[in-house]
Amino acid sequence: MEISGGITASLSGRYASALFDLANEQGFVAAVEGDLEKLDAALRESADLTSLIHNPKLGRDEAGRAIDAVASLLGLSSLTKNFIGVLAANRRLSALPDVIRAFAQIAAAHRGEVSAEVTSAHPLDDAQIAALTEKLQGRTGKSIKLKTSVDPEILGGLVVKIGSQMIDSSIRTRLNSLAQAMKA
Repeated sequence: MEISGGITASLSGRYASALFDLANEQGFVAAVEGDLEKLDAALRESADLTSLIHNPKLGRDEAGRAIDAVASLLGLSSLTKNFIGVLAANRRLSALPDVIRAFAQIAAAHRGEVSAEVTSAHPLDDAQIAALTEKLQGRTGKSIKLKTSVDPEILGGLVVKIGSQMIDSSIRTRLNSLAQAMKA
């Protein structure tokens, strides 16, 4: 499956595509996607886990045992567990974050969805998320899967990424633009 932007051309994309094909054949796309979201959250929250996947001194067997323990702890499905075991055996654990992103893009494209990442200074409530999703669906004409994050450094407003397009209405960017304009 070739997705726009050549996702499957990269090493991570090929791994993600292979995992998607297996999950799709077995009817486990949603389960694997959920597993990968758990794994992504664990990578963001654990410096030790991030160090583990990027440690070149760790042997294949050690990496395999460690990642298997993580998979068991997170309660990942056997398909996902076996897949990350293959990454460990092939010394490709460092590609895991990129594989996770590529899998999410492939799965979203398969469902006819567009993924959008929204960063706000404060957490958005359900009504704000619903309104934003509706506006983005109107703009793109496609179903939107929204992923939100919080970054207090943007001060206010939103930063929205849809594919390669970015809409930055953050106060930080506006202040930086104003400062640049005043220098001229």
